[in-house]
Amino acid sequence: MTYSTLWLSQIQFFSSLGFMLMFLALELGLAWMLAYFRVRSLLASPAPYTGAYRFWVRIFALAFILSFAASLPVLIQLGSLWPGLMAKIGDVAGPLLAAGILSVFIFKSCFLGAMLFGERRLAPKVHAVVVCMVALGATVMAFWLLVLVSWSHVPVGAELVNDAYRVTDWVRVIFNPALPWYAALFLLGSALTSAFLVMGVVAAQALRTPCDESSQVAFRFAVKVAAVCIVLQAVALGGAGQVTAQYQPAKAAAAAAYWHSGADSEIVLFAWPDTDHAANRSAWVWSGAGDAWLGRDAHGKLRGLDQFGGMSPPVPAIFWSFRLAALAGLLMGVVAWITLWRARRVGYSASALSRLWRRVLVGMGCSGWVMLIAGLVYVLLGAYPYAVNGTITVSEIAGDTSFTVLAISYVAYMLFYGLFFVGFFAMLRHVSRYGVVPVARHRGRA
Repeated sequence: MTYSTLWLSQIQFFSSLGFMLMFLALELGLAWMLAYFRVRSLLASPAPYTGAYRFWVRIFALAFILSFAASLPVLIQLGSLWPGLMAKIGDVAGPLLAAGILSVFIFKSCFLGAMLFGERRLAPKVHAVVVCMVALGATVMAFWLLVLVSWSHVPVGAELVNDAYRVTDWVRVIFNPALPWYAALFLLGSALTSAFLVMGVVAAQALRTPCDESSQVAFRFAVKVAAVCIVLQAVALGGAGQVTAQYQPAKAAAAAAYWHSGADSEIVLFAWPDTDHAANRSAWVWSGAGDAWLGRDAHGKLRGLDQFGGMSPPVPAIFWSFRLAALAGLLMGVVAWITLWRARRVGYSASALSRLWRRVLVGMGCSGWVMLIAGLVYVLLGAYPYAVNGTITVSEIAGDTSFTVLAISYVAYMLFYGLFFVGFFAMLRHVSRYGVVPVARHRGRA
């Protein structure tokens, strides 16, 4: 396989995985938000929480459908683009993928239908339990995918025998050192994605009409979740950085644009990484602050990119994707805390905020997706050229599909994903403008 064909295979796979990740994160975040609304509706003043639940459960259902549909191309491409992968890590990946797929079908067949269509048929407490089980099922489903990704970056609990991994300790495989931080980043990112979407939609509604009680309830919950989760996200990012420095020093060096081993440690805030000359152009640096985020060799010397030769990831892509994710997170934190400060003064009514700030919230509605996609590029592309850190390279598992076939299929995938995006935002715009229209009943028939 040629170099350009290999990169196109990765771009196609990452694009499909990114599309699935966007709606999986939204589904997961909304699932727990709906669980909160449904449980609160059992307590005093149920009407506002019931109204908020009935509004956002439509968006959750659409996010679930899109994430489920997007998972099929990912599974297909896993076999067609990387046919050698399962032969090498099937003993690890097979059970994890099977557990993930089984979780999807149990979650879908046992609880999702009752959640979406059984509100009027089930007792309120029973329906609340069902909604909580849906949220738990979505979390379990995501857990197995996170185990597989984190294990591929820190492959412990398995041995490489005859060019294939064999599990020696499932506990170490599942609870590998990277899992807690990867799981925290994804769960908090999901909460932030859904919170900012809720804030954006309620702000858009408030630009046209005053907010009702259910919108005010949703807005208050989203603002508080965003303000708390963005702080926890920073903590999780620090922990993930420590794991990266220890187990993926090449990715850590690429993110820091640290070229020469043993040089003064510094955090490069912004620069133009020059791979041809192994230098940073027009760099803004924070001297002496990079020790904790870089790997070290057996002698305690900081490891730069010069130690990895041709086996280091693409530095500009890793450098800029990390900073884009960090910048998006920083902007989200500023907006979340300013909104919390302003909203508390007006009783968490989006209509009472200034028109300019409501437009800011509308513009930030999809900022969680920006952070997630930039983070995905950093996490996955940072492992390059390895599919399993330090042992199995991407070129070893790649198929022999031609560049032309890859290009045509990639364009087709992008067209379908574009249509899905248009449909999702068209429905979101419709429900934000007109709300949830109750189903009229006439003579016992819908």
